[in-house]
Amino acid sequence: MSHGSEGSTKAIFYALGANFGIAVSKYGAAFWTGSGSLLAEAIHSTADCANQLLLLLGLKEAKKPESADHPLGHHRVTYFWSMVVALLLFFMGGAFSVYEGIERLLHPAPMENGLLAMAVLGVAVGLEAFSLWGAMKEIRLESGGKPFLQWFRETRQSELMVVAGEDIAALIGLALAFVAVSATVATGNPLWDALGTLSIGVVLMLIAVAVMVEVKALIVGESVAPEMRAEIEAFVAAQPEVETVLNVITLAWGAKAVIAVKARMAEMDAITGTEMVNRINAVEERMQQRWPNARWVFFEPDVR
Repeated sequence: MSHGSEGSTKAIFYALGANFGIAVSKYGAAFWTGSGSLLAEAIHSTADCANQLLLLLGLKEAKKPESADHPLGHHRVTYFWSMVVALLLFFMGGAFSVYEGIERLLHPAPMENGLLAMAVLGVAVGLEAFSLWGAMKEIRLESGGKPFLQWFRETRQSELMVVAGEDIAALIGLALAFVAVSATVATGNPLWDALGTLSIGVVLMLIAVAVMVEVKALIVGESVAPEMRAEIEAFVAAQPEVETVLNVITLAWGAKAVIAVKARMAEMDAITGTEMVNRINAVEERMQQRWPNARWVFFEPDVR
């Protein structure tokens, strides 16, 4: 969460530019060759373009100010749009590709200009690799050196997670499409193209489900990343005003965080109410200086 939404926005624009160019080239090649794998990939790229626009909309809505109806702002709206994107990836990309693959298995059609299809797929791989490079660059800044799978499970940047998932799905899909088209060109058997289309759909659906599982956890309510949670507890315990940390609750709130602390204050029985308030305010101020994304800090003294 420390890198904020700026890195996510960059990654989304990388992906949007790449996918728009890929979609145009795939549609042209699919029309020219009659390849089902290319058509499935073209639909997937179109869905990706729509998805990235929705993610940008979510980031824009998240900047709306707090109000009486939304006292903690709209930051979590990014989780909603990330779930919508994952559903579109599942149905518009994955389910359509599976349907198209089954149709081509039942009604095989010959492929024309297979070499053109392979050339277009090669260009698409290059563009998609550029998009994934942009996403991974921002992930490295946000992850603090974690392995990718660990970052994927622990990140609270839902929009960056979605972009990375889409890009990985796209590269795997392109590889499958290239193999399917190559096999069809080599053998003249359209069965390979149909199997490639079906395989692409299955991959997209699996990755979409993985993204949905992670985004669901954020929508339900998930704490900040484990290392940040541990740092907060250690930081509060080290403050001279605090004797014992009794409980720390954190909540990921889009690019922001909510922190609630319950602690026994030092010399609690010997200070006045005004001194207690001043000490609590001092600790809260230091916490927000240490973690600027901690938009809300609630501190409760207790004697447990």
